[in-house]
Amino acid sequence: MSFSSKPEPQVVAGKLSTAEGFILGGIAACIAVTISNPAEVIKTRLQLQGELAKEGAIRVYQHAPDAFVKTWKNEGIKGLQRGLGPAYMYQILLNGSRLGFYEPFRRGINELVGRSSEEQIPITSVLAGASSGAVGASLGNPLFLIKARMQAYSPALPVGAQHYYKNSFDALSTIFRAERFRGLVRGIDAAILRTSMGSSVQLPSYNFTKNQLVKRGILPDNSAWTFLASSFVSGACVCVVMQPADTALTRMYNQPTIRNAEGKIVGALYKNPIDCLWKTFKTEGVRGWYKGSTAHFLRIAPHT
Repeated sequence: MSFSSKPEPQVVAGKLSTAEGFILGGIAACIAVTISNPAEVIKTRLQLQGELAKEGAIRVYQHAPDAFVKTWKNEGIKGLQRGLGPAYMYQILLNGSRLGFYEPFRRGINELVGRSSEEQIPITSVLAGASSGAVGASLGNPLFLIKARMQAYSPALPVGAQHYYKNSFDALSTIFRAERFRGLVRGIDAAILRTSMGSSVQLPSYNFTKNQLVKRGILPDNSAWTFLASSFVSGACVCVVMQPADTALTRMYNQPTIRNAEGKIVGALYKNPIDCLWKTFKTEGVRGWYKGSTAHFLRIAPHT
């Protein structure tokens, strides 16, 4: 007697939904931020060192490795992981939005201009990356604000204005009591500028590099080396494009505040990110924009 077995149903891999992309993007970002947060702390402190000071100012940190060693010696692992709590929450919102909304935005823009939703078009990819990044930056602004201030704080070797908070909730409540909602959205224009610039090149440069490596037969499609090489190129592109805006954002967030003639609490040093970039350029030159760029690249690479 012969028995006929039914063919096993095949599982067809489909595209991720927006919700799935958001959740998976957030989880991946949390893993990456655990590794990259020490580099973020170092980057933040280097960006604030010598703020609006002419050449020859006293330098607490000579370079990124020196800042790492001094932070470790004086503050231990706690110092290197300052701001980790809000960094987790911020990355869930930012990278979740970036990865979750990128493809829907890209397909929508493609269809809007009369092209196939599956076609990879550089300009629509850049627009989709910038738009999805701007959404994430807007949602996560209060978290990035307190993260930057907590990372800048050092009881041993302070640079820039110092803001001490016990934890994330203390930071948010302290800012809200002093400045209300306006304080929590401080620097949001700089955040949107920074994230839009970074997101506009992150995924497009990654996809372009990966496609070229596979298309030209340099590396196989699903090789770990392909992903690593694509991430390296993408991280370098993001670092070059986003670094000036990132420096402006750090300084906008961390600057001291004063009460102006109208009774509003405003930044004591900068009016907006463009004003920050201009003042930095006048006193520190282009190098001022790119302070902490080595640490910045080390922070970006695990997230790409």
